[in-house]
Amino acid sequence: MLDAATRAAIAASHDELTAIRRDIHAHPEMGLEEVRTAALVAEKLRGWGIEVTEGVGKTGVVGVVRGKLPGQRSIGLRADMDALAIPEQTGLGYASANPGVMHACGHDGHTTMLLGAAKYLAANRNFSGTVNLIFQPAEEGRGGAKAMLADGLFDRFPCDAIYGMHNMPGIPVGKFALRKGPLLAAGGRWVVTFRGTGGHGGATPHLATDVTVAQAQYIMAIQTIVARSVAPLEAAVVSVGSVHGGSNQSSNVMPSEIEITGTMRCFNQKTQDIISTRMEQLANAVAAGTGCNVEVALSWGFHALVNHPEQTDVAIGAASALVGAENVDGNTPPFTGGEDFAFMMEERPGSFIFVGNGVNADGPTHAVHTPHYDFNDAIIPLGVEYWVSVVQQELALSA
Repeated sequence: MLDAATRAAIAASHDELTAIRRDIHAHPEMGLEEVRTAALVAEKLRGWGIEVTEGVGKTGVVGVVRGKLPGQRSIGLRADMDALAIPEQTGLGYASANPGVMHACGHDGHTTMLLGAAKYLAANRNFSGTVNLIFQPAEEGRGGAKAMLADGLFDRFPCDAIYGMHNMPGIPVGKFALRKGPLLAAGGRWVVTFRGTGGHGGATPHLATDVTVAQAQYIMAIQTIVARSVAPLEAAVVSVGSVHGGSNQSSNVMPSEIEITGTMRCFNQKTQDIISTRMEQLANAVAAGTGCNVEVALSWGFHALVNHPEQTDVAIGAASALVGAENVDGNTPPFTGGEDFAFMMEERPGSFIFVGNGVNADGPTHAVHTPHYDFNDAIIPLGVEYWVSVVQQELALSA
């Protein structure tokens, strides 16, 4: 449990950290383009006397804090830095100055909370071993975790265990949630393109190969994948995100090509394989039945994030020490969002936790990935305390 002096020291940095968070929020950058954000992180770390390596996985930053007590164990604490291609509509004084890009997922807050932990740990090295502070680029689908791994992340910065944290709107401030086993889903994107002859919809529809019928049949057919191909007790999602074909300026023209895109989610490799196979089988069957050609492109951008039991016990202990066991949901339901920290956790054992971003008492709680979302600055000290508590659990931090 963190003592009063530790909590007071962390609380004393709240205003400074809030200013950092809002500065990052006002200057969002897309994945693998986090040049300003990475420079800010590196500058702050160096100013606190921390060893810094920049350019890990292109724009990633790693800070290394070595404890002054004997010990060889090392852990990694990871935060993400990238923003999303969403026009901000919050009207905040520190709203995005980069049109069409905003921190709509709270990565500005995640980066700030890890910076707060870095500041405290650099000034209080009463622990055994090493803490690697991993500031990851491009979590939002641009492959930042893979880029850092390909750049030798864990060879250059060895970690016996790794930990991640994400804010969650709808969970009250002062509460945490996680679970052992699958917590977040594998996520994939699919694109199916039907091609035919096209034709005149009024005069000679009988001479055309109608791709609109093919797409309609296909959209209906893929609804059977979760209902009839995936086991009843396995969670899975197959959703259509867009349909593109023809022109609303030429309503009498039957298009020669139509493209359908969507997403797919599940929690294990077996279900991934079932979904992929059935998506392609159904596309080929519909194409054969309608006389069309079809092209299918499937890609799984994220693997399922699976929390390891030992590290999840550490995470539960670290959070419970701060807010009490009654405020830590250690068996929260799996969530079909995706998280590329999963790739790091396939390389090293770890755990991922949600920290409550709050519930609006007087209106809707704005979810992540929406234009009205904003990270709750009130939880910054709690996030910093969580990271310090993890170090206390893993490396026996003393006041």
